[in-house]
Amino acid sequence: QVRAVESGGGSVQAGGSLRLSCAASGSIFSIDNMGWYRQAPGKQRELVAVITSGGNTNYLDSVKGRFTISRDNAKSTVYLQMNSLKPEDTAVYYCKFTATTGALRRRGDYWGQGTQVTVSS
Repeated sequence: QVRAVESGGGSVQAGGSLRLSCAASGSIFSIDNMGWYRQAPGKQRELVAVITSGGNTNYLDSVKGRFTISRDNAKSTVYLQMNSLKPEDTAVYYCKFTATTGALRRRGDYWGQGTQVTVSS
């Protein structure tokens, strides 16, 4: 069974920092893109940042210059360093990765359980 386990959410004041982690485990042959999404109350889930297996990154415009996505392939882990946090960053953050798994080498998307990030003004 393939799992994505997140950690690192919490509550901070505006201007503060948090670091999210998401570790993939299970019968994984290879991992392609890894990314972070967020969903605020009453809003659609949106892509915050993504990193390819080669290390190329892409960010939501509103987080550029404040958030940094990285990955440790040896640990099958993706990180999101969030600096200069704003109240509008408040949301549940989800990691997602695309992986080839199992003896049949099936490719699919896997989601974490979500972690709450709350930024107060």
